[in-house]
Amino acid sequence: MSRLDGRERWVYLALAYALLAVSAIAAAVMGGDGPAPARWPGWPVLVPAAAVWLAPIAWLHAHRDTHRALVVGHFLVLIALAGALAAEHAAFTVFASVGYPLAIGMLPARLVMLGVTVTAVVSLAAQASPGARASLLSVIAAVALPLALAGWYVSAEHDKRRRLVERLRAAMDENAELNARLLDQARSAGVLGERHRMAGEIHDTVAQDLVALMGQIHAAARVCDGPARGHLDQAAELARRSLSEARRSVRALRPESLEDSRLPEAVDRMARSWSESSGVGLALELTGTPVALAADVEAALFRIAQEALANVAKHARATRTALTLSYTDESVLLDVRDDGAGFDPQTPADGFGLDGMRRRAHGVGGTLAIESEPGQGTAVAVSVPAIPPAGQGDAR
Repeated sequence: MSRLDGRERWVYLALAYALLAVSAIAAAVMGGDGPAPARWPGWPVLVPAAAVWLAPIAWLHAHRDTHRALVVGHFLVLIALAGALAAEHAAFTVFASVGYPLAIGMLPARLVMLGVTVTAVVSLAAQASPGARASLLSVIAAVALPLALAGWYVSAEHDKRRRLVERLRAAMDENAELNARLLDQARSAGVLGERHRMAGEIHDTVAQDLVALMGQIHAAARVCDGPARGHLDQAAELARRSLSEARRSVRALRPESLEDSRLPEAVDRMARSWSESSGVGLALELTGTPVALAADVEAALFRIAQEALANVAKHARATRTALTLSYTDESVLLDVRDDGAGFDPQTPADGFGLDGMRRRAHGVGGTLAIESEPGQGTAVAVSVPAIPPAGQGDAR
């Protein structure tokens, strides 16, 4: 039978009462055919007691997982009553068979076979003659007991496999969730990388060419007079507008983390996320009074910090990392230190990470220094001028 709750518990209760009623009717019709019909109290007295004892079956079935000891105790008393009735009259062997479905439907998995065995033993013992009791004990010792032990072992192995399957299912769900997060992070990293590449392309090509073009136009305007001067002024104005549009595009393509927050908050979120994903402890420190910086300066510092931490995760095998962002009157300092494997800064590297960080720092008028020795960790120190946003710079 299914172990699902619902109407099934009432089926068990109805079955038990039906078997009791059939047995009582059969005993009444057959009369004194039992092995000890005259012994007190007799089956007419035990039948009402059994009927009362059957009443809690529906409730116990619904709570069999939370009240196991109570269920087992109730089952044993019920089998004892059934055995006593069967001993009074053979017709109640039919009622004693209720132990089989109840053992399967109500007892814990490890006790099912034991419950079935107890039911069979009680039924046989109740019907055995006094002279056959010794043979019955031999049968119980040789067959019933090993069968019960085998059932216990099989049920225990079943529980182990069920728990293993549950752990595997949980691990698979966790792995699927982790894969989804990794794909999302990879997708976000690809988008950010492309945004940065496009911003760098615009800044390094179109914007720089427009600046050079404006310089040439101004130089030509200083030595030209007449109608040509007006055309040069118009060309200079067009170049200024194009440069403004190019810079607006570069600002729109700045790191996504800086779109809705300033540099300290963006670095804090990025660093904490890196520490959680890499498993490396990170101490973050902010000194000085944060001030608004030009978009290019903030983007450069953010990318340098991001690249430095990425190098720690990939190469350093560090256990601790420290990141310090310091604001002074004239400059902003970024320091990233780790206790990892270190390296020789004079040895040419195959990657582009260090060169990329240097180019970013130089691109905003800053400097980048690296101190490291094999086995002594690495320190990356960046210093950039505290250039305010364009509007503040003009006002000042």
